[in-house]
Amino acid sequence: MKIDPSTLDLKEKVVHINRVAKVVKGGRNFRFSVLVVVGDENGHVGVGTGKSVEIPEAIRKGIEDAKKNLVKVSVVGNTVPHTFEGEFGRGRVLVMPATEGTGIIAGGPARIVLELAGIKDVRAKSLGSKNPKNMVNATINALSNMRTVEEIAALRGKTVEEIIG
Repeated sequence: MKIDPSTLDLKEKVVHINRVAKVVKGGRNFRFSVLVVVGDENGHVGVGTGKSVEIPEAIRKGIEDAKKNLVKVSVVGNTVPHTFEGEFGRGRVLVMPATEGTGIIAGGPARIVLELAGIKDVRAKSLGSKNPKNMVNATINALSNMRTVEEIAALRGKTVEEIIG
């Protein structure tokens, strides 16, 4: 299901800026590669990359790319429905539900994704690569694969009571 970014009030955060050099005959050409996360703090989050000679232009491109890659996140109250481990490349992030008042316990890039997804109480642990791109994508992978009991019941054509037992 495609999400229309124009209907959402999106906030954006830059996760990582990387200066990239290309060595040519006259010397080095520098460009900037930017990793950006956008979200409406209400269950929608996306990630994108942009590359340009100037940082503001790279950020603008990253935001455009992130708006094209929005995913819906299942939220139960202020936390996630269950524990899930997301993977992307060698990056692995374990996302676990937390009791109310815990806050976001997560490191760096994973924290930004969880904040912009609108999750208030959650614990996350980076298990694999510490590369920001892999961590962000692994976190989004974990969030997008989570399902609530209601969603599972609807998929199976059963009631919530039948699923829970």
